[in-house]
Amino acid sequence: MRRRVLELRNAVLRQLAVPSLVVLLGIGSAFTQSAFAQSGDLKPQDQGKAAAAAPADAAKEASQNQRRTDEFAEAAQAINGPAGNPECVWIGRRVVVLLWRDDLDTAFRHLDLYDRFGCPGGHIQATFRCLTRFAAQIDNKVPETLTSRVHACWINPAAQVQAAAASAPATPTTGTSPQPAASPAPAASPSPAPPK
Repeated sequence: MRRRVLELRNAVLRQLAVPSLVVLLGIGSAFTQSAFAQSGDLKPQDQGKAAAAAPADAAKEASQNQRRTDEFAEAAQAINGPAGNPECVWIGRRVVVLLWRDDLDTAFRHLDLYDRFGCPGGHIQATFRCLTRFAAQIDNKVPETLTSRVHACWINPAAQVQAAAASAPATPTTGTSPQPAASPAPAASPSPAPPK
């Protein structure tokens, strides 16, 4: 009797196993197709747009690479010593930008790397000092103003802001404006008479 029950149970399981396996495979393939659909596979009309945008992106990236190369060459010509090396220019400017944005932890990690390349730490200090002089000319909404100013300060850390007073027209003073009052001279103390 026990044997018949086991045989019956095995027969039922075999008959259920095949359809269950088919259902599980069907569900798995449905999930896989859903995942592919959500993963960003491009439709034919989107592929045409992506193909048209690829040359524009490549041209933009090529112009950025050329600009960076020109900046490194300019720094090498303008700066004598290791501060003009491309690795020092690249990492050093990043450190200055991070300091400007108050990301001190990341700036210090970059500064450690800067030191490992044998780059002069004083150049970063001078560049940051120069950058603080031009703070009024940096627009936070336009990131290019910060990067161009950092590069200009890296090339010439002694750059000075053009005085706004020099460009403003001078106002002549007239005799009607009050002059500051002269401070009274201190009273002389009597000197002691010499003994006789």
